[in-house]
Amino acid sequence: MDWTRYRFRTSWRLPAPPATVYRALERAEDYPRWWRQIREVTRIDDTSGVVRVRSALPYDLTFTARAARRDPVAGVLEISMTGDLDGWARWTLGADGTGTLARYDQLVVVNKPLLRRLAVPGRPLFRANHRLMMRDGRRGLTAYLEAV
Repeated sequence: MDWTRYRFRTSWRLPAPPATVYRALERAEDYPRWWRQIREVTRIDDTSGVVRVRSALPYDLTFTARAARRDPVAGVLEISMTGDLDGWARWTLGADGTGTLARYDQLVVVNKPLLRRLAVPGRPLFRANHRLMMRDGRRGLTAYLEAV
């Protein structure tokens, strides 16, 4: 097993139609407004940017995100990532009554040297850190969607 490789899947039920959620999620530069763990998004061009993330544990992860797929009809947004994390992340949106079921899938390898050295003993903490970040992201996006 590669202890530096992570696969995550999270589902969020959101109180807005898929098209509204898609518009919010495709605006990565706005993530820091509603997702406090996304500390900074700096655009490079129309399809890429540098993202800095920090959750409960005392370390930042910085990576370059590049749009890999943008399909509003299918409700899919996907990025590739390089830097402290290499891999991809994908949002898949579908109708859920009057709201949206948003599924987040991510497959990454951690490159940050300290996290690689702590890969085995730190794995449960790193996974819990990700869960906290995703929980707060859902709360933040829910509040953001209700405000607009």
